[in-house]
Amino acid sequence: MSAIQETVASDRRPLPGESPVPPSESAPPSFPESFPESDALRDRLRRRAVEFGPALALFGAVKLIGFSVFMLLLDSSGRFHDLDPRFGGGAHPWDVLGSWDGWWYQQVAQFGYHPELIADHGGFFTVQQNSSAFFPLYPGLIRLVSDCTGIGLYGAGMLVSIVASFAAAAGIYAVTAQLAGARAGVIAAAVWGAFPGAGVEWAVYTESLFVALTVWSCYFVITRQWVNAALITFIAGLSRPTSMTLIAGVALSAAVALFRRRDGVLGPLSAILLPPLSFFGYIGWVGYRMGHWDGYLTLQRGAWLHFFDFGKYTSDAVSHILTGDNNYLFAYPTEDLLAVLVLFALPCLLVPLLRLRPPLVITVYTLGTLVLALGSQQMFGTLSRFVLPVFPLTIPIAIALRRLSLPSLATVLGMGAIASGWFAGYVIFELGIP
Repeated sequence: MSAIQETVASDRRPLPGESPVPPSESAPPSFPESFPESDALRDRLRRRAVEFGPALALFGAVKLIGFSVFMLLLDSSGRFHDLDPRFGGGAHPWDVLGSWDGWWYQQVAQFGYHPELIADHGGFFTVQQNSSAFFPLYPGLIRLVSDCTGIGLYGAGMLVSIVASFAAAAGIYAVTAQLAGARAGVIAAAVWGAFPGAGVEWAVYTESLFVALTVWSCYFVITRQWVNAALITFIAGLSRPTSMTLIAGVALSAAVALFRRRDGVLGPLSAILLPPLSFFGYIGWVGYRMGHWDGYLTLQRGAWLHFFDFGKYTSDAVSHILTGDNNYLFAYPTEDLLAVLVLFALPCLLVPLLRLRPPLVITVYTLGTLVLALGSQQMFGTLSRFVLPVFPLTIPIAIALRRLSLPSLATVLGMGAIASGWFAGYVIFELGIP
């Protein structure tokens, strides 16, 4: 049959009494090979992979090297076998990652909160420690992931932290690229993976989650996406008490935008009004349940000896460390010596950062967090961990390192990753307190 005959046969109507042409014999309908929406989504994902891939790959490599060194040091020393599982011990090296604050987060995830102030008449403490000191976002995610996956609380905590660490690295890249270019952004993400205190990034600790929320909140402020910034900052307010500096930075930036009338009213206004609700909501709830409006602050002061003292404890600890005297509160010589080095490095990073004239949200968050860290009585060695969320400090380092050739850069980052397994992992978990 010719092509014309086939066309006529397929197009003709059935005669009276003749059955219609079966659907299987009719010409099949034609559909586009793909939908424009799916093509656009695929292209968008491909562009994001190309954009963020180098930063995430380099961050992952640095973290994997440091984490491996950390585990090797734990295994070779064996100290964790003799320590309490709550305080840096366990049956296996990786159990250490769920100790210290990680134990408390798992307790909250399993049993919830029971806010109360119980007098403690022994030693330095006046109040018994209570899980209400730990903000609810991270343990809530641990419980959710554990219930959904069945991998247990420890596994869920590690999964949340690791995933959040990559989200944080992506955000650090995005913010740094806005300020100093893409190459600096890639390096900044890797530097954060070997920063002092970086051992808690892949542990049952809240730092990775908090930094992920903080850095993306800053990014949305910088790019003037106020509603997104308001929502992310609101969530961050449920993660840890130092979120107050982020809330302040976002609110001040939004107030400036509102004053200049350049981004409308509702967006900046939402960034001013919404974020504080989560932070003060949790503080208020704890105080209400304890029957004291300042219950949370009383718990921090009486149970953890953590309160703002305008730098008195920091000054006292540093003076003792520099003279080789360990007669001060919470003395851990190796960890504290590293904390002194971090303290001396802060001006060397802070001044170049401020000379870049970073956005207001970056400036307020950085300075506010450092004031809280240095102006509060706490375990001095934990300064390394408290500096970890100050991600803008990686930007001056990244700007300096971006001038290096690829082999030189690989050498610097590789040695930094190896060293971080000791100073950012083993030291703070086994020779001090994270």
